[in-house]
Amino acid sequence: MGRAFEYRRASKEARWDKMSKLFPKLAKAIQVAAKEGGPDPDMNPKLRSAIATAKANNMPKDNIDAAIKRASGKDSVDIKNIHYEGKAAHGVLVIVECMTDNPTRTVANVKAIFSKNGGEILQNGSLGFMFNRKAVFHLEKFTGDLEELELDLIDAGLEELEQNEEELVISGDYTAFGELSSAIEAKGLVLKKAGLEYIANNPLSFSEEQLNDIEKLLDKLEEDDDVQAVYTNIE
Repeated sequence: MGRAFEYRRASKEARWDKMSKLFPKLAKAIQVAAKEGGPDPDMNPKLRSAIATAKANNMPKDNIDAAIKRASGKDSVDIKNIHYEGKAAHGVLVIVECMTDNPTRTVANVKAIFSKNGGEILQNGSLGFMFNRKAVFHLEKFTGDLEELELDLIDAGLEELEQNEEELVISGDYTAFGELSSAIEAKGLVLKKAGLEYIANNPLSFSEEQLNDIEKLLDKLEEDDDVQAVYTNIE
């Protein structure tokens, strides 16, 4: 009984720790989307998607509303979207996407993480030809006719539709984000996460031992408060 209690307590603490890091990042995404496209979700597809992603991660409505209000408040902080490019162990290519109110702090932290974990920072633009920017939507599994759904979404900019055991993933060119978002909503599909992602043109496979080396760097990057997402060319 004692062990079971300790396990439950540890699991609960792990969940709270994860939420304490995730919620501020989700709030930043909402705040940036609201500032860029306005605070009305009906008129702002990026904000709708950011809100849906937050809800899928059990972020309370009060937190969501507060993030939207902060975007237009008098004391609104100027949060910038910036990214960094680098290499991890075994030549893995890495793009780090950040949202920050202090780029000087963020670049120092990112550089330190790379240098301390077997990686190196590259000049921005070095990896441009290795990745494509895509609008990507992660959805609950679809139980209807996938071919029919694919045909219905092609006019909205769909390039790829793939369903696995856990979810349905829809993607298109980054310029089609708004149109695809509206078409997905019209279909009544349940959104888990959406955004603009960097997709590797030629993903590579690595051994388990190599991945253990690589993940040390990736884990440290994802723990940083200013890092929103980390993309690699790992298959």
